[in-house]
Amino acid sequence: MAGFNDRGCETYSSVTYNRFRSYLESACGIMLGENKQFLVESRINKILLSNGISDLDALVNALESSPGFALKQQVVDAMTTNETMWFRDAHPYDWVRNHLFKAIAKTSRDHPSELRIWSAACSTGQEPYSMSMLVEEALRSGALPSSVQVKIIATDISKSALSSAQKGIYNERTLLRGMQESYISRYFIPSCSGCFEVRPNVKQRIEFRQANLKESFAFLGKFDLVLCRNVLIYFSSDLKRDILKRMHATIRPKGYLFLGGSESLNGLPDHFEMVKYHPGIVYRAK
Repeated sequence: MAGFNDRGCETYSSVTYNRFRSYLESACGIMLGENKQFLVESRINKILLSNGISDLDALVNALESSPGFALKQQVVDAMTTNETMWFRDAHPYDWVRNHLFKAIAKTSRDHPSELRIWSAACSTGQEPYSMSMLVEEALRSGALPSSVQVKIIATDISKSALSSAQKGIYNERTLLRGMQESYISRYFIPSCSGCFEVRPNVKQRIEFRQANLKESFAFLGKFDLVLCRNVLIYFSSDLKRDILKRMHATIRPKGYLFLGGSESLNGLPDHFEMVKYHPGIVYRAK
């Protein structure tokens, strides 16, 4: 049975809300807090209307009884947090430029080399495109030899976020969230009114693929660098540990893992060692 909150909006019974929480965690690993009913209501209202579903209880019934993928994807898309920005936090990109690129350049002097990067939970594409622009800058300056083959795999569970990322078209307001003005003219082409599209030379080294971190991602191959930033905070400690162990298996020996600024490994000493740099931390695979 539904009630009303102090905003005058309909709220859901604890039984109904907990059923939805359990479904969402089983579907994609996201753990909702006990007081997020208003968030759920605001995000799924459009789904209820477009599918002719009366309320949250009926939605959960439909999700649990239907083998179809479309409704599940709509819910996951709606509940996935797609908060992101260009060159987020800045210092991880500085570390890649000043340490990883230099190490790769040194190796490539003797034989052609490859650099594979995975942007896990890439959202609408700002992180992988930022990394690709960083590669372009290193190639332009000669810090990274042209003989180095760079491939960036970008994944997300949200189909709608990936679709937006693949298009690589952003409005001016979005670009102002972390993008240097000089990069806009260098790496974007004016598109529709007030929008800019990422240039082909930045796009070409990125492959966007849908992936659920709860499930196997071994098919993505091996990587020298994995960016899994600001996503594990939404998972249980057990699921987080499981993901990190499986992520370790995808990282080449002595490869690196970046987590978000508020995230940590909480153990796994047999898998990673902490490498401190000012002002952050990167984890090296053992």
